[in-house]
Amino acid sequence: MLRLDERDAARLAGEEGPAVALAMRVVTRVAEAMEAERLLDIVGAHIDSCLFTGMASLDFAGRLADDGARVSVPTTLNVSSLDLLHPELSRGDAEEVRLSRRLMDRFEEMGCRPTWTCAPYQLEERPGFGEHVAWAESNAIVFANSVLGARTHRWGDFIDLCCAITGRAPAAGLHLDANRLATTVVRLNGVSDELLDRDVLYPVLGGLIGPLVGKAVPVIVGLPDGVSEDRLKALGAAAASTGSVGLFHVAGSTPEAPTLDAALGGRAPVAEFEVGPEDLRAARDRLSTTDDDRLRTVSLGTPHYSVGQFGRLVEVLGDRRIHDGVNVYASTGRDVLREVELRGWADRLVDAGVQMVVDTCTYFTSIIEDTSGTSMTDSAKWAYYAPGNLGVEVVFGSIEDCVESAVAGRVVRDEGLWTRV
Repeated sequence: MLRLDERDAARLAGEEGPAVALAMRVVTRVAEAMEAERLLDIVGAHIDSCLFTGMASLDFAGRLADDGARVSVPTTLNVSSLDLLHPELSRGDAEEVRLSRRLMDRFEEMGCRPTWTCAPYQLEERPGFGEHVAWAESNAIVFANSVLGARTHRWGDFIDLCCAITGRAPAAGLHLDANRLATTVVRLNGVSDELLDRDVLYPVLGGLIGPLVGKAVPVIVGLPDGVSEDRLKALGAAAASTGSVGLFHVAGSTPEAPTLDAALGGRAPVAEFEVGPEDLRAARDRLSTTDDDRLRTVSLGTPHYSVGQFGRLVEVLGDRRIHDGVNVYASTGRDVLREVELRGWADRLVDAGVQMVVDTCTYFTSIIEDTSGTSMTDSAKWAYYAPGNLGVEVVFGSIEDCVESAVAGRVVRDEGLWTRV
């Protein structure tokens, strides 16, 4: 049974105003549904419902803002429906643009930080190990839990905002020690050293793990020690998109898994899966919907590209230019874009034909100029969502594949990488 402290009970009764009372009602109802016994303090929040998907999101944010709601913890904002720095990219109708901007304004009125990124963990300030937050957006959730060792459940639209206003979250789900232990082992076997050292392995592995484990907490064995944040980001984003993974462990890389036994908490796993080269090749192939090599679009940065990923893009592109018949989009957050500009990379990429995109995501909003031909991406998340959202045909490939294809004007992929042992 949920027990409220004196202040929570007073807020629920309306003593701190109607906005806080509404937020407390939502938080306590969710806590009761999850059979939480108490609420806990959070140190931050990340709000997912910034994309305008209909009037419900605007009405809810508007009611809270009109009643004087203010977030009580540092709160970042997920991608919106608009790129405010490049408004000319919007292909939506004028009324949708107006409502999208109104929704963004309402969140800012409540004291949220206008970050407009799906990768708040790439900001300078981010939660520390063991700190509780209320993050929404699937890739942000899985990164916070897995890579940072912070604690958040898979909070969704509206709940995240209510947690931000109250500074409280249900003590349930992935906030609790017992629910963070791995229950499933995913063991890589026979994968070449070359593939293990390539960025492209990680989104493919995540795309395989998502439907394999569902909501379970997996621990992955067989990857090199000290896997980079960008690779873990790609793995988690794919696993969260294709499944319901909110936390994964990588033995020897993630903070709660110095060893396999530590990740399992000394318990025997409920299930074990072995993943070999053929499984990975099949998982890669499932991320493509066509073999048509007539390329029209390349989309990079889902989740938003980091500074390191832009550095790799610049390195692979070199002094070449994008083919005239191909549109290339690279999405990122404003903070990362500023650093990329300071390094001189942004001008180099734009001159070569790369369109920089901020504040939003190209698999959802009406930005892509030509959806009639084949689209290519190095993101398993983009490959998973874009066909349904945009009606495009997709080919998945590595960043090297994407750049070579964009320069050549047709799909080019290194097939040998997936067959060499």
